[in-house]
Amino acid sequence: MLDIKFIRENTDIVKAGANKKHIDIDIDALLELDNKKKQLQQKFEEKKAEQNKASENIAKLDGEEKQNAINSVAGLKKEIQEIEAKIKPIKEEFHKLMLQVPNVPDSTVPEGKDDEDNVEEKTWGEKTIFDFTPKSHIDIMLDLDLVDFERGSKVHGFRGYYLKNDAVLLSMAIWHYALDFWTNKKFTPMIVPAIVKEEIMYGTGYLPNDADDIYRTQDNDYLTGTAEVAMTSFYKDEVIDFKDGAKKFLAFSPPFRKEAGSYGKDVKGLIRVHEFYKWEQMVFCKPTHEESVKIHEEITRNTEDFIESFGIPYRRVVNCGGDLGQGQVKKYDIELWVPGENKYREIASASYFHDFQSRRLNIRTKTEDGKKKFVHTLNNTAIPTPRILVSMIENFQTEDGKIKIPKVLQKYMGGKEFIG
Repeated sequence: MLDIKFIRENTDIVKAGANKKHIDIDIDALLELDNKKKQLQQKFEEKKAEQNKASENIAKLDGEEKQNAINSVAGLKKEIQEIEAKIKPIKEEFHKLMLQVPNVPDSTVPEGKDDEDNVEEKTWGEKTIFDFTPKSHIDIMLDLDLVDFERGSKVHGFRGYYLKNDAVLLSMAIWHYALDFWTNKKFTPMIVPAIVKEEIMYGTGYLPNDADDIYRTQDNDYLTGTAEVAMTSFYKDEVIDFKDGAKKFLAFSPPFRKEAGSYGKDVKGLIRVHEFYKWEQMVFCKPTHEESVKIHEEITRNTEDFIESFGIPYRRVVNCGGDLGQGQVKKYDIELWVPGENKYREIASASYFHDFQSRRLNIRTKTEDGKKKFVHTLNNTAIPTPRILVSMIENFQTEDGKIKIPKVLQKYMGGKEFIG
């Protein structure tokens, strides 16, 4: 959420930011509602003050004069109630519009409508070339009895899967390696709730705009699509002390996503499943743009280092305006090479938000001048499973149908070098 004062003083910038993100929002209507709200609030306060003064005088009066004063106070009370009745729907509409105002993207964010317009900034590693006809991860995993899609669909439905045998061990090896990798970088490990209250989804910016992609429980709670949601809300309504530097967390949870609007895309395999597991980097830092930019580059580099340790070719793209979420100021996607599809596939997204989320969640810090300001938040995927298995299996397949286990993972699998 943006500050209404900022919106009023920078109306053209906010409008331009919404246009760059291809988000339709009537900023003029929002400001008009704010004006009406202020005018009615002023009337309310004036009448309330008049009522309080009149009530104080009643005790000093008697007889007819006292009765007249009592009648006058009753009249003021009715006027106040009428003003409150007018303010309520205006406040509700104002709040509804405020929740839809997008954050202003950074000036370095390229123009564009969707992910097709993202700009490649970097590539690492040579695209894998085989001297035999390679297989897809689906065929390899079925041949080695590592997955069961048929029974997964029977039990879960569309996009259901069972991981089996060494695919389970490989997934857990990746989790353990990620835990060691990031704790060595002084990230605090956390296992966080996957079910959260509605206010938490609004607080992190996933509601109201992403409602179609979120699972809801019968108790009106929500299943989160990332550990970012619960981890960002960890300090809700608190004041953070940054005397020891930024607060850095590595959060684990099972995410759930409906993948709304993706019917027909990636129907087969492990790319776009409804439930999976993920380690997420989450950082709270001092409220300066410079600090956010520095940490954004740092957490992006963390994931790149992690991927490079596997030896999987990847690229980094900077997301265009139309491919940014409502709260994101800037985002990088890290995409792994998938030989079977002859394309790169997104594995991680690194974003910073300035105080967009912390303002909604009331997370602040005390600055050097003694003032309290909303902190800045950032997040980036550390690693998701089973999606990482797609590129890992396809890049490291052998002609005789085996899978070479990356060296950094072999100690987590008892020294085993191959699957199959």
